[in-house]
Amino acid sequence: CGMRAAKGAIEKVTIAKNYDVICKTIGDAPSSGICGSGLLDCLANLTRSGVIDRTGNFQKGIETDRLRKTENGYEFVLVDKSETSTKRDVVITQADIQNLIRSKAAIYSAISTLLESMGMSVNDIEQLYLAGGFGNYLDIRSAITIGMLPDVSVSKVQFVGNTSVIGAKMSLFSKDAYEVARTVASKMTYFDLMSNNKYMEEYMSANFLPHTDIEKFPSVAEELLVRS
Repeated sequence: CGMRAAKGAIEKVTIAKNYDVICKTIGDAPSSGICGSGLLDCLANLTRSGVIDRTGNFQKGIETDRLRKTENGYEFVLVDKSETSTKRDVVITQADIQNLIRSKAAIYSAISTLLESMGMSVNDIEQLYLAGGFGNYLDIRSAITIGMLPDVSVSKVQFVGNTSVIGAKMSLFSKDAYEVARTVASKMTYFDLMSNNKYMEEYMSANFLPHTDIEKFPSVAEELLVRS
């Protein structure tokens, strides 16, 4: 049920203790699918509510009609078809969840590998900049809960929008900005992560929620403990 961030796309998900789901859509329109930020928020709340375990598998024993088995496996109903614009249920499937976990693991592993290459740890991060349109709608707490971003204070995270377009405009209109861009580009270093053994080790460890080593995410461990 994935879709781009357009009117009717679910962008925020809340799951209550009785497994009722509250979805916020773009434009407050009837839901027609779920966009990227909504998927990440959904994954975080499925974890918090105990609908899925730390491996991302649905907990079959939960008492709710929202979790159902289909010929393609298990799925969890976010919005009933009677409330959608498409007249089809909006669901998240077991396959969706596993794909999301692999994607978030790749991002976290890249961050972890780059930090290590600089001889730094998560505690050394003073500011974390998130670029791109996607970042503007991302719930930072949810991104940390699922282990996509390292466990840093939310106050250290700053959204900076579409930096590639802004940088191109600045370089076109300012010679000083152009020279800065050239200097920065000349200092760039390329890491081939796919041939990096450390990256692959990190990637395998990050295929859990939030991580195989929960001690890397102390705030998430506390969050899950409180909610349980």
